[in-house]
Amino acid sequence: MDIAQHAAQRVTQSPAHMMADRAASLDWQRVESELDQFGCATVAGLVTRSECDELVRLYAREDLFRSRIVMARHGFGRGEYQYFAYPLPDIIEGLRTALYPHLVTVANRWNAAMRMDIRYPPTHRDFIKRCHGAGQTRPTPLILQYQAGDYNCLHQDLYGEHVFPIQVAILLSEPGKDFTGGEFVMTEQRPRMQSRAEVVPLRKGDAVVFTVNSRPVQGTRGVYRVNLRHGVSRLRSGHRHTLGLIFHDAQ
Repeated sequence: MDIAQHAAQRVTQSPAHMMADRAASLDWQRVESELDQFGCATVAGLVTRSECDELVRLYAREDLFRSRIVMARHGFGRGEYQYFAYPLPDIIEGLRTALYPHLVTVANRWNAAMRMDIRYPPTHRDFIKRCHGAGQTRPTPLILQYQAGDYNCLHQDLYGEHVFPIQVAILLSEPGKDFTGGEFVMTEQRPRMQSRAEVVPLRKGDAVVFTVNSRPVQGTRGVYRVNLRHGVSRLRSGHRHTLGLIFHDAQ
């Protein structure tokens, strides 16, 4: 196949196929290793800059969202976010579907190490069927919007009985140009030890793959469980948008 044919194929690809190809090209061995070591891993350029801009523009489309949350009203921090309604935009549906099969192996391995009986099916469609069967029918992908002085308190995204233990956040704005401050932050609470903090540097279009609630850690006396929370530090200036991809739906 020549270059022109390759270009034509890319143009005619559906968003689902594009995201599947993009996900398949990632260095999953490195991502798994960093998830095991640190509870998070970065992926450079998961979303293109033009796709970032397109996603930011969606925030003004009220018809695409099921609810809007103003953080200060609930003690979550400052700023706001909106949860998408079904059907999800193609790029978001494509990302959730494409990334899940590469993460499910880690999720099942972690649960086995932590002696948890729950195992996750190989496809995201089957996992969503499980969520919906338990009454978790509300979609959880969201866009978060911050301005100067806003921040997101440390938290865990748990929306019901069925929780997929890994999620993804994609930065849609450019640090140093669109905003300053606003770093993605994680803390890891270890038994009988002080908590460990992780600040994750991201550029526009980069993703962080990270632990939702708990992960296994190998200690001198075997495997033990650590709990993690994530948030965003205070924005010093500008505006910041993030796409959050949570793989379980909400009650």
